[in-house]
Amino acid sequence: MTFNTLTIKLAQEKLRAGEISSVDLTRACLDRIKAVNDKLNAALTVCEAEAIAEATRADERRVAGESGDLLGIPYFAKDNMMTKGVRTTASSKILENYIAPYDATIVARLREAGAVLLGKTNLDEFAHGSSTENSAYGTTRNPWDLARVPGGSSGGSAAAVAADMCLFALGTDTGGSIRCPAGFCGVVGLKPTYGRASRYGLIAMTSSTDVPGPLAKTVEDVAIVQRVISGKDRFDATTTDVAVPDYTADLDMNLNGLKIGLPEEYFTSGIEKGVRASIDQAIKKLAEMGAEMVKVSLPHTKYAVPVYYIITPSEVSSNLARHDGIRFGHSAKDGNHDITSVYTKSRGQGFGPEAKRRIMLGTYALSAGYYDAYYLRAQKVRTKIKEEMDKALENVDCLLTPVSPHIAFKIGEKAADPLAMYLEDIFVINASLAGLPAIAVPCGMSDSASGGTGPAGDGAGMMPVGMQLIGKRFDESMLFRIAHQYQSATNWYDKKPSL
Repeated sequence: MTFNTLTIKLAQEKLRAGEISSVDLTRACLDRIKAVNDKLNAALTVCEAEAIAEATRADERRVAGESGDLLGIPYFAKDNMMTKGVRTTASSKILENYIAPYDATIVARLREAGAVLLGKTNLDEFAHGSSTENSAYGTTRNPWDLARVPGGSSGGSAAAVAADMCLFALGTDTGGSIRCPAGFCGVVGLKPTYGRASRYGLIAMTSSTDVPGPLAKTVEDVAIVQRVISGKDRFDATTTDVAVPDYTADLDMNLNGLKIGLPEEYFTSGIEKGVRASIDQAIKKLAEMGAEMVKVSLPHTKYAVPVYYIITPSEVSSNLARHDGIRFGHSAKDGNHDITSVYTKSRGQGFGPEAKRRIMLGTYALSAGYYDAYYLRAQKVRTKIKEEMDKALENVDCLLTPVSPHIAFKIGEKAADPLAMYLEDIFVINASLAGLPAIAVPCGMSDSASGGTGPAGDGAGMMPVGMQLIGKRFDESMLFRIAHQYQSATNWYDKKPSL
């Protein structure tokens, strides 16, 4: 058995039994990274020596009597998370040589738990995108088809998990940036409730919707990681005192009596045939397992994309103001020592096209004369979207939708059309605006050549389809229960890309 293909649960069983060591596990992942990363461009930084040293310490801790679900488990962190002493770029030239001086809280918690950091993964610059094509360090490729995108912005993390370069990875989700790549790459990805896990040490994009979360091979693995990284943090005032349960405790409970809402606005004529067939089969399977399907309506869904793309650029404009060429990162100083010149040249050289586009859109929306017409109105509609989703969830245990209306698209296919790229988030934005937890789970395969004619097997040209479950605030446990039961009753998560 190649150790890097193990799930966290199986790896931990072998570690506890003494069948393998963390060093064995880590070396297997490092070997896999060397074998496939040149094809994928999923990892920007690989910390080989540091990872072996951390794995050695994990083995020593185990010999000394310590235990833990993540002790000795190798993982990747998205490169917009601070990792002390390790380059942290956010996939931007403006931070090309930036070395983080401290760990993000979630990284610190994983370090304390004994998890082994393998390195940092590629993303759309500052997490601005849905395809990982906006990285200053090259596009990440989908392990299922190297001509296709892995989704974004956590595309590097999703591709790394799908390609067995690690046992799990961390991503961030602002408007679908964990769920979209999880769906496109055939892995499991969770966007937890806003405030469930600390944002301290994340390079901010949209502070009111940013959340960190895990991507892994199984629902159970995601639940294991989420428990470790969750909880109140004194460095992040948006985290809450809501108790963090044992997310694995209810995984084996059946679905009898549960109600799953099907929002009619998410089942539109624009969904590819193969995606729709896969989702319909998933709904049928969940009904067979005892869940009751309930039709619901979320009429304000149609406003989610315009609302998101007013609020997000506005917060981006504010958050990226700190990258000024003075305090840290790239600085294009000239002989005149003119501060305005330093600002404009540093930002002009350091930011990519999408970052500049969002800065300009956000600055415009926040400017005098437009604030009330755009930003303030968008926030009011956002409140309506939140209230509408909360009310719908009073009568059901979760909502079910596709992750995306189509399978992963070809690299370059939408690069020249920013609006088409923004519409990629159409099914995942609502949960982000409302601050609700949502999980993406593999639910089928579709024909990449024709858009698909329904669920299929392992034939060439097949691409993953993802199902999204949206839950009540701080009720990640229900999502894990439903998703785990579905995953246990199907075999989609067993399917692997051939690299």
